[in-house]
Amino acid sequence: MSSQTILLIVLGLLAILLIWIASTVSRLDRLDDRVLAARSALDAQLVRRAAVAQAIADEHPEVLGQRAEDLRNAAHEALNADDATREGTENALGHLLRALGTDLNGVPNSLRVDLTSTTERVALARRFYNDAVRDNRQLRGQGLPRLFRLAARRPLPAHFDIDDRPWKVADTPLVD
Repeated sequence: MSSQTILLIVLGLLAILLIWIASTVSRLDRLDDRVLAARSALDAQLVRRAAVAQAIADEHPEVLGQRAEDLRNAAHEALNADDATREGTENALGHLLRALGTDLNGVPNSLRVDLTSTTERVALARRFYNDAVRDNRQLRGQGLPRLFRLAARRPLPAHFDIDDRPWKVADTPLVD
């Protein structure tokens, strides 16, 4: 082979490598955007669930009895949690809501429906967020992206793990 042929082969391989790097960086950017959007949606649903829980505790303490203050405090902590304590406070709120589930028959149906739907949306939003995190981490963990440090400037997203198993909120029909 002549030196020109070798040079063309090397330049071709280099071009392929650069195209692959550019497409991988673009994919990482899209995955980061997806993680941010999913986290924003998850945060919105968590805030909504805490707000509904707080409304139940504030507006219907007679139904909850002594647990009204526990629910009010758990909702307040969830609404004011920072990133470091968010999972713990959301778990505490979720466990308390699960324990209260069938004791909410005295709460108006509209609030029970709102709590049920919000709880389901929290589970979906968490699933979407964790799927986005998994995809992001999977691409970052591949050999060549690690070798070229394609995501070195970005923080590694963390999974959001809370207990969001479905539970029944009293006798909640879908309409009033």
